[in-house]
Amino acid sequence: MVRKVKNSKSPEQRRAEAEALQSSIAQQVEALRESEAWTRFLDFAQSFHRYSINNLLLILAQCPEASHVAGYRTWQKLGRQVRKGERGIRIFGGRDVTETVEDENTGEEKEQRRTRFFPVSVFDMSQTDPIDPEAQDPSTIAHKLTGDDPLGIVDAVTDYLTGKGWTIERVGIAGEANGYTTTDGSRRIVVDVDLSPAQAAKTALHEAAHVILHADEDPAEYVEHRGIKETEAESVAYVVAGILGLDTTAYSIGYVAGWSQGESETIKDTAARVLRAAHTLAEAITEAKEDTEAA
Repeated sequence: MVRKVKNSKSPEQRRAEAEALQSSIAQQVEALRESEAWTRFLDFAQSFHRYSINNLLLILAQCPEASHVAGYRTWQKLGRQVRKGERGIRIFGGRDVTETVEDENTGEEKEQRRTRFFPVSVFDMSQTDPIDPEAQDPSTIAHKLTGDDPLGIVDAVTDYLTGKGWTIERVGIAGEANGYTTTDGSRRIVVDVDLSPAQAAKTALHEAAHVILHADEDPAEYVEHRGIKETEAESVAYVVAGILGLDTTAYSIGYVAGWSQGESETIKDTAARVLRAAHTLAEAITEAKEDTEAA
């Protein structure tokens, strides 16, 4: 028997509530942008390099749970120290160099600038510790949820995904990630076994949203537009959780703000896709109102 979340709301009520929840995300991110915590977070985020699509693919291949990466000295400037014995993530760094070359047409020497690429090591934030343990970490604006999953959201999402040919596993995940969806064709979702039931429920909804929205996309498309994809998935999780009565504000708003770079317009622009996916997921894991009344 497929497990579902009991629901007493009509489809019309769910749709109206979903639209209100989606609208509230942009409003709350806008408020967060004006706060001191968000300013500190932006300063922190701006210190990270912009990586090419090839380097992003290298990072994900070596450390799929990576959240923020930087070089050894960059982490020190950001107040964090790479732990002794940590293995670096190998990517390509670039440096502009000037060379003296001979012009093929005239035979004269001339200077030519080009970019020389070479392997370098970067490290994920999970491989570092604060240099000053007393200092507040500006990167942690999303706080993991505590509490239970009395509605059985994890079970309902598990049955929904299983029915679509996916497997969902609870195993330990190294680093900061709470869960991930594979992009190698194995149709596998992993949720960290150490999460609280409430956080596991939220994470399951997030990964289910990736399945609905992004499973059929080219993995390179996800990597190139990862901020938008994560904004969409977490927005769906926030909306569906809210419909079901699970408040994920403490985690979701900070998470969405981080991946959207604080741009409320980015969130508004994805509203249509988010709402369609939220309705699909909510209807799939909840009992119809008439079924609930009959029971």
